[in-house]
Amino acid sequence: MALLMRLLALALALALGPAATLAGPAKSPYQLVLQHSQLRGRQHGPNVCAVQKLIGTNKKYFTNCKQWYQRKICGKSTVISYECCPGYEKVPGEKGCPAALPLSNLYETLGVVGSTTTQLYTERTEKLRPEMEGPGSFTIFAPSNEAWASLPAEVLDSLVSNVNIELLNALRYHMVDRRVLTDELKHGMALTSMYQNSNIQIHHYPNGIITVNCARLLKADHHATNGVVHLIDKVISTITNNIQQIIEIEDTFETLRAAVAASGLNTVLEGDGQFTLLAPTNEAFEKIPAETLNRILGDPEALRDLLKNHILKSAMCAEAIIAGMSMETLGGTTLEVGCSGDMLTINGKAIISNKDILATNGVIHYIDELLIPDSAKTLFELAAESDVSTVVDLFRQAGLGTHLSGSERVTLLAPLNSVFKDGTPPLDAQTRSLLLNHIVKDQVASKYLYHGQTLDTLGGKKLRVFVYRNSLCIENSCIAAHDKRGRYGSLFTMDRMLTPPMGTVMDILKGDSRFSMLVAAIQSAGLTETLNREGVYTVFAPTNEAFQAVPPEELNKLLGNAKELANILKYHVGDEILVSGGIGALVRLKSLQGDKLEVSSKNNVVNVNKEPVAEADIMATNGVVHVITTILQPPANRPQERGDELADSALEIFKQASAFSRASQRSVRLAPVYQRLLERMKH
Repeated sequence: MALLMRLLALALALALGPAATLAGPAKSPYQLVLQHSQLRGRQHGPNVCAVQKLIGTNKKYFTNCKQWYQRKICGKSTVISYECCPGYEKVPGEKGCPAALPLSNLYETLGVVGSTTTQLYTERTEKLRPEMEGPGSFTIFAPSNEAWASLPAEVLDSLVSNVNIELLNALRYHMVDRRVLTDELKHGMALTSMYQNSNIQIHHYPNGIITVNCARLLKADHHATNGVVHLIDKVISTITNNIQQIIEIEDTFETLRAAVAASGLNTVLEGDGQFTLLAPTNEAFEKIPAETLNRILGDPEALRDLLKNHILKSAMCAEAIIAGMSMETLGGTTLEVGCSGDMLTINGKAIISNKDILATNGVIHYIDELLIPDSAKTLFELAAESDVSTVVDLFRQAGLGTHLSGSERVTLLAPLNSVFKDGTPPLDAQTRSLLLNHIVKDQVASKYLYHGQTLDTLGGKKLRVFVYRNSLCIENSCIAAHDKRGRYGSLFTMDRMLTPPMGTVMDILKGDSRFSMLVAAIQSAGLTETLNREGVYTVFAPTNEAFQAVPPEELNKLLGNAKELANILKYHVGDEILVSGGIGALVRLKSLQGDKLEVSSKNNVVNVNKEPVAEADIMATNGVVHVITTILQPPANRPQERGDELADSALEIFKQASAFSRASQRSVRLAPVYQRLLERMKH
């Protein structure tokens, strides 16, 4: 019975999968990178870890999968070395690191992990060595020998000259009066140190790096009989001020201090939480044009958006950044935080001049450039950073710049600079009117636009929105990049100049001498009213040359048969609006005649039924006109197709006869007749 129960339990575990068989809590990010390092080092023997070492330095990192393949830290090349994983040692003559390190007290363990300077300073104090060798349970974040050596000489002298007060207090600040392993070190937590119960800030990042007051853990979880030792890369000091208090006492933040006070964000920066302040210095503010700076400082909403763009939602120490990552600001925007060698970068620029200034509620990095978010910019400022400068210059030259710099709620539909590669239009009344029709009266966002929506312009036109599978278009122009939302205006980058509709399809055809024969044909076929009324049509309009290319006898015959002519012309009219930017690879467009047109686009050339379109996107109030130089022919009614239709009809008759046969014996006798009829039609 017991055996049966064990087998059932095993079967249940297998059914539930690894999560059921591997009991226990989920691994921390540090444990995951350690596990990956063990995986990469296993070919060298048991308990061997692969570590990445920065070339030319002593910096080492346990590796995750991405770094393993890139072989870079902060853009610098690394080499792979193999060493014993934490807690293990080599045995002469054996492969790998098969032996667990012998347990000893904290004092002895400091020497084992390579923190002999900490061990030396511990011995110099009268009280600490006996404590570390005696009973109890402690955690010590032990600075490496290099960390002690890198301290400024005056700081180190002040410590070692007063060992039983200054040095003792400094060492006690590195200690916690209980055992704390890495799986307990959570992001944003604070540990109470053994120096006046002062807090130690812990951050445990997704990439597996753990920092203690922004010092990186180098070797973790070295057990001792009376606690645990973690080796760190810096000597840490107490934290007393919050972010706001640091801003208030630093002279280099005079302008920032005034801006924070005016915005009311001082309550955030002095409150609870763990933030990263990318603090612009006075010099950073001075780099901004006075007009722009005064506008933002005088606009409370723009000022708050500006400052929130400098506050990250979580604390980010410099040591934790080994590759680029996106981080969210208090304003909801994202900044790309990365590194290049020893320098931190923001959005790819090395603008951080001083890093890791610790506060009780986060960390401060000094920056020497302002990070102005889109939400604090005018349309002119948004356009200056986009590939639309040509049309913005046209607005200035036309005297329409106030619409792009004031407090008017508008959306600018700005064509790319490449649209004007052959030159800009002359600055006449027509161009000025056209430019005004590129400004929508409201500040809109593309994600809220829908098919069939109309937008009112400053030029008095109504523009239609067309939503296609892979395109979002406004009249003949499609959005080419993500829109930017400024303080009052939004910027849509468009792939061409807009041409607002100037009349119905018939109005356009009548007004263009190229279509005189088409207009006559439409009138003869009785389709004038159709193309004049409200609707959504795509018209592939044959030119006079297209009609003249038809043999005269065939053309006269066609024009003399109103029904056949109407059939042909309806085949040239799609039952929805399809602009060239919405075509993609292939679209099958249903015509008014009933058959489908095959419309494709390749290398900016539109084809319909494999025939090239000579000119695309002439916009009408009830559709769009594409110019073609051939007359399109509907698919022929092939005999096979007629036979299939007859066969389908016979099959339907047979089904009805079969149903009737259930009520009538006479119908049963007729069923074979219908069956033979069906077979005959199929063949």
